[in-house]
Amino acid sequence: MKKLLFFISYCLLFLSAQVSFAQKPKTIIVENADFQEINENEIPGALLLIGNVKVNHDGVVLTCNRAYFFQKENYLKAFGNVQLVQGDTLFLNSKYAEYSGNVKKAFATGDAVMSSPDATLSTDTINFDRNIQQVYYNTKGTIINKDNTLVSKSGRYYVAEKKFQFLTAVTITNPKYVIKSNHLDYYSNSGHSYLLGPSTITSKANFIYTERGFYDTKKNLAHFLRKSYIKYDDRLIEGDSLYYNRNIEFASATRNVKITDSINRGIVKGHYAEIYKLKDSMFVTKRAVAINLVEKDSVYIHGKKLMVTGKEGERILRAYNNVRFYKIDMSGKCDSIHSNSKTALTKLIGNPILWNGESQITGDIMHLIGDKNTKKLDSLKVLNNTFIVSRDTLGTGYNQVKGLNLFGKFKEGKLHDVDVIKNTEVIYYMRNDFNELIGINKNVSSKINLIIENNDIETITFFNKVDGDVYPEADLPENARKLKGLRWRGDERIKSKDDIFTAEDNEMNDKLIKEGKDEETKDKDTPIKVRKETLDYDKKKPASKKTTNAKSKK
Repeated sequence: MKKLLFFISYCLLFLSAQVSFAQKPKTIIVENADFQEINENEIPGALLLIGNVKVNHDGVVLTCNRAYFFQKENYLKAFGNVQLVQGDTLFLNSKYAEYSGNVKKAFATGDAVMSSPDATLSTDTINFDRNIQQVYYNTKGTIINKDNTLVSKSGRYYVAEKKFQFLTAVTITNPKYVIKSNHLDYYSNSGHSYLLGPSTITSKANFIYTERGFYDTKKNLAHFLRKSYIKYDDRLIEGDSLYYNRNIEFASATRNVKITDSINRGIVKGHYAEIYKLKDSMFVTKRAVAINLVEKDSVYIHGKKLMVTGKEGERILRAYNNVRFYKIDMSGKCDSIHSNSKTALTKLIGNPILWNGESQITGDIMHLIGDKNTKKLDSLKVLNNTFIVSRDTLGTGYNQVKGLNLFGKFKEGKLHDVDVIKNTEVIYYMRNDFNELIGINKNVSSKINLIIENNDIETITFFNKVDGDVYPEADLPENARKLKGLRWRGDERIKSKDDIFTAEDNEMNDKLIKEGKDEETKDKDTPIKVRKETLDYDKKKPASKKTTNAKSKK
């Protein structure tokens, strides 16, 4: 037993000695000095080195004019034209420096400059820890990296990754823009910048804000996340994820996208958008909606895809695939819309239907025409197979006006004066002031004029070749109470701005919003996933007349 304990003790002592031997620091070697002396009175415990001093320690070469070498502590103080060189990639120059061979740390001050093949750092004081290969400074520093100049209060440089990290205010100045951030990682070899806190990018073209993003300062490509937006003089682009190419002024946005046009007072929303600033074009999809703000009213237009093109005052909005729109007292549907701000003409293309108050208007071709100056609705044109239908408010019948074409005028945003021309037919349920039915007006003429007040027919005027009469209800059979071609589509009417969206649209919206919330709650330290279009990760890491007063005979 004693022999076993002795053997174990011997082994432990031997291993301890081996570890101690393996960890023993290397000694600083003096390779050259024009003059050497020991002066215990002036510099106790030090070897004085003067003139062309050169020392070597574990792959680092230090040169200076004068040095104190404390051999016992394996420590060096260097004065005048001090340069520390590690391999052929890192050079540290200063007026004064200290170096410890035991802990492999260097301290340089007095016009300290650290240079590498990719960047140069100038500051007052620099610390270099060779054990973890990091350079750090806590005094104002300036880094020059090709076209980029970085200024910060403090920073850290990771030698192996060639990465600068800033946890205090830092500014990157480039000929095209200026980046400001409180937390930024910058790779000097690739020019990649990772913005990990509230940050801004300012240029003549735009202003960008992000709280998490990536910017390639060499290729001018970027990817922004978390509370990010791009602001131009006339447009603000927001989204959960923004991709940006400064070279062609292109941006794409994903999820919770909102594009605000400050000049034309319009907003476009969706969950995916592409914006070509130089081409004045924009494409939005995934529950896309365009909102045009006119005084206290707003027009909402939804389609599977929206395109906005052209310069200010000449912009064209295209919406296609199952288009729906809504404004107070008016809504509609069609296959597609083409709206030109220069001509103030909006075409409802493909199976158009318009609801004006309680009236349903249909025809083959439908145009809404605006006032070029006020931007308000001015007139309505419906060509071929025009039909106006509304339900009799107290009965089961339908008030109907049919003709070839329709021309209407708006008053204060509401349809007021309407002419229906050629082969016109009318069926109208007439009621007195007590809402009692006094008869059903059924006639034909060559033209009809309707005056509408508060979305209800106030007067009906018939022109030329008027043929017809007012029939008691019992004298007009049910099958004669409907004009040929009548199709009531009241169940399709869009009654609110939310009705413009289908159930499928809403389902997708809920899903994408949930995804966005999940992303927001992720740990802020999760590595940034840069889009494929942006760039690879850093190599090291990571658009005659007869007039009927309809109201008096009610």
